[in-house]
Amino acid sequence: MNKSDKIKQKLARILVSAPKLSLALALILCAFLCAFVPKLAIDASTQTLLLENDKDLELWRDITKRYKIPNTLVIAYTPNSDLLSKSSISTLAALSKDLAQIKGVKSVFSMLDAPLLLSSGLKFSDLLGTIPTLKDSNASKEAIKAEFLSSPFYKNSLVSSDFKTTALLLTLEPNPGYNEFISSITALENTLKTAENNATVKTLLKEQRAAFKAYRDELRVAEHEQITQIRQVIAKYNQNSQSRIPHQDEFSNSQNGIPYQDEFPSSQLFLGGINMIADDMIAFVKSDLATYGLATLLLCSLCLFVYYLQLRYVFLAIFICLVCVGAASGLFGLLGFEITVISSNYIALQLIITLSVVIHLINSYREFLRKKSSFSQKAIVYLALKERMSPCFFAIFTTIIGFISLVFSDIRPIISLGVMMSASITLSLIFSFWLFGSIMSLLSKKSVNTAFERYFSLTTLCAKIALNLRARKVVFAISALGLCVGLWGISKLSVENSFIGYFKENTDIYKGMELIDNKLGGTVPLDIIISFKKDKKEPRNSSLDDEFADEFASSDAAQYWFNERRMSVLKSVNEYLKNKEFIGSVSSLADLLEVGKELNEGRELDALALALIYSSLSGERRELILTPFVSIENDELHFSVRTLDSDPRLKRAEFLSTLQNELNELVGENAQVKISGAMKLYTNMLDSLFSSQINSLGFVLLAFFATFWLIFASLRLAIIAICINILPLICVLGAMGLAGLSLDIMSITIGSISLGIGVDSAIHYIYRYKRELAHFKDSKKAIIASHASIGYALYYTSFAVFIGFGVMISSNFWPTIYFGALTDLVMFFMLASSLILLPSLLLSQSAALANEQNKAKTINAV
Repeated sequence: MNKSDKIKQKLARILVSAPKLSLALALILCAFLCAFVPKLAIDASTQTLLLENDKDLELWRDITKRYKIPNTLVIAYTPNSDLLSKSSISTLAALSKDLAQIKGVKSVFSMLDAPLLLSSGLKFSDLLGTIPTLKDSNASKEAIKAEFLSSPFYKNSLVSSDFKTTALLLTLEPNPGYNEFISSITALENTLKTAENNATVKTLLKEQRAAFKAYRDELRVAEHEQITQIRQVIAKYNQNSQSRIPHQDEFSNSQNGIPYQDEFPSSQLFLGGINMIADDMIAFVKSDLATYGLATLLLCSLCLFVYYLQLRYVFLAIFICLVCVGAASGLFGLLGFEITVISSNYIALQLIITLSVVIHLINSYREFLRKKSSFSQKAIVYLALKERMSPCFFAIFTTIIGFISLVFSDIRPIISLGVMMSASITLSLIFSFWLFGSIMSLLSKKSVNTAFERYFSLTTLCAKIALNLRARKVVFAISALGLCVGLWGISKLSVENSFIGYFKENTDIYKGMELIDNKLGGTVPLDIIISFKKDKKEPRNSSLDDEFADEFASSDAAQYWFNERRMSVLKSVNEYLKNKEFIGSVSSLADLLEVGKELNEGRELDALALALIYSSLSGERRELILTPFVSIENDELHFSVRTLDSDPRLKRAEFLSTLQNELNELVGENAQVKISGAMKLYTNMLDSLFSSQINSLGFVLLAFFATFWLIFASLRLAIIAICINILPLICVLGAMGLAGLSLDIMSITIGSISLGIGVDSAIHYIYRYKRELAHFKDSKKAIIASHASIGYALYYTSFAVFIGFGVMISSNFWPTIYFGALTDLVMFFMLASSLILLPSLLLSQSAALANEQNKAKTINAV
């Protein structure tokens, strides 16, 4: 008896010798961990969809701070009458007033607040005075409408091109503390990289992270309340609009006095913005946690009853699953882990993995109960624990390898999922054996109901296919075809995903983003910075008269920054962006130049005019008009762009690469182009998915191969085990490529997770096959015996996996839905591979395997 067998015997004996004490200790430990469940937090912020150490992230934060880009929410308002009708304007005014009273809303900007420069008949000299708005303008409705539809400030941004939808921009109160925390933590992390053993820095970093988490949690409570109040206001106006009868003067396009009844549908208001998305995502995560857990438990309970037709096994399995999930959740709360959109799947994943361990224990117990009916209950439990200890340990060990490989990703939620699942299934292994041994030792023996095994002959059918030589050849041919088609499909895989495409069409996120994307200039922002290179001697503006020289010299000549060279670059870049496909709204200093030209009787604003504007504007107006687009101190121009995320033709990486190259060519050698913003960061994350997949799968396959070789002490068996698990994955990934499905933040984990779970079947089957082969000395009889015993356990556990992943289709998050469906498909193929392809390969290699085992025995004897 080797050392590992002695350890197994000792552990099994401890569990059954004092079951009451063992059970009490397990429950006390579980209760201690569960006490920390309330501390388990959810983090569904956009920060969780960013790459760790992305160099563009620092640039984006710098741009946001330098150009004072506010945090805004957008409400798309489509009234049931003309935008300039009395009822629409009064509704807009009342809506703006109600929204402005909500705590945390700094200001509300709508059509009513938009300066009317063109329709009011102003001149260029009037720009520095009071400018009328829709509230006090005397211009005609036709002139006002024409300005809204033609002004670069408003067209396809504040109003839609069909003049049926307008936007309300809610500027939220800034949270400088948030950015200060981020900067402080980033600085400490960078310091720690150069001084790894600096205890003081580590302590400060830990304190800052804890303080930031507390601050962020308070902020989220306030933001949730803010979003809730905004939605209540929106709901009130939506409800009022549906019951309101439009006035007759609102039907200006009617014929013969008969209004078009469908010209103005009921008013619609949709909310959009980063805060709204983050708030909804938290709601999705909470909903998914409850749905996945309850649905998985209920469906698995039903399946367990069908399998065993005895309630004791149903209650036992569910109790152990609940204890394991509770202990893991408490551990995550204790350690300060946070649930993200991706790691919210940990409950369903842990439930099905725990259930698979318990099913193997139950099946082993039932088998020994039938064979050793004269043995005591504790003896039978002892045999079951001892017999399943090694295969279950290695099965969980390989599953941990699959999950831990996710840490090679640069995406924080994927890393978090890998760490959390590795910890949770370790707890599942420990508590499953601990509780099963304790509880079953306290129960009395009860005869086994084998009705399901007698009437359900799937495993027998699979064994017959593997034993038939002609059928085996067909299996090999189909496998070879699947391998070729799968590899071809994998070559067509892409990582192209729209952000709006992550959500179902019935969600507020999708509806709001679609409307804003199609009618109000796009949703996903992009920031373009043009940095001018310093000349040895900056030329002075020749257009400035000497009489202004002394006046401007007193302000460090900041006014002279607006020279012809910079303005030429500004105009050419602005024109290029506005004509670029997939770009919607473009905001820049060029908008002011364009409007100024019309006010200046068709003459373009020269450097003198711009200098006058700059020097004459008050600090507040300068911050409103110039600060968002110009940084004189850094010699930069800022273009705020929004992209059409919902356009199915948009290839983000290709678009950004082309944009960068064409802008570099346009500005020439005298300036540098930097592209950042949400779209850039999101695309960087997508681009990392391929490298993450390669790194994680490479690690998993090497680790699995080494583990198989160690477990089975056979190179040939290790190769067979790898092949029968990698083939289903290749087939499914290939099917994704052929179907045009792209890799996303969820499907990128399918490979590592499905391999980690799927190899359990191979380990359990080969482990049992070797045991039966040693008993029968005949490979065919060993196959039949393995299918009649472990085959049912594989079927039961695989079906539990199908259920666990199948419930994910109820999510509002499309990546989760695809993840569940595709993983189910992989697991189905892996079950077929384990019950058909694996025994077929074992039979075809039986002679070689026998020789390999004989050599091993000879070496051991020597």
